[in-house]
Amino acid sequence: MATPRLKQKYTNEVSAVLQEKFQYKSIMQVPKIVKICLNKGIGIAVTDKKLVDVGVDELTQITGQKAVATKSKKAISNFKLREEMPIGARVTLRGDTMFEFLDRLLSVALPRVRDFKGINDKGFDGRGNYTLGVKEQIIFPEIEFDKVDQIRGMDITITTSAQTDAEAHALLSAFNFPFKK
Repeated sequence: MATPRLKQKYTNEVSAVLQEKFQYKSIMQVPKIVKICLNKGIGIAVTDKKLVDVGVDELTQITGQKAVATKSKKAISNFKLREEMPIGARVTLRGDTMFEFLDRLLSVALPRVRDFKGINDKGFDGRGNYTLGVKEQIIFPEIEFDKVDQIRGMDITITTSAQTDAEAHALLSAFNFPFKK
């Protein structure tokens, strides 16, 4: 199997640029993307259990890896929520699947967002991880528009080995993330 395009870009270009910019003594200090987590909360699933299965199927189609249902940790009577009820879906990507998903996200999905002006650069958490929210799942070409019953969003968290937000921002910018200017 061929190496993903962004993985080659990281080894050939990005790591050298970052090592020069931040003056790392070893190539092992250069930050890299560790994993990508996709999370989809389906709050209305309290009344209809089949919506969780639809959410799991959509995440599986988008990522190419089997998603799992998430369950509530505690009961909240005002929301008619009991403990261990399925209320969402999640999937964690690593390795080649992660780079292939990131490539599709940057080159296909994000340009399909309506009125797209770039992604916010305030999504860093202080430890070098970045989270962005997607408002509609139909921006991914794997989802068939005719079969969607309701537009739902998801959170995409990119975990890096960077120690600071500046290093993580430089890493993601080197991958051509479309940050707002």
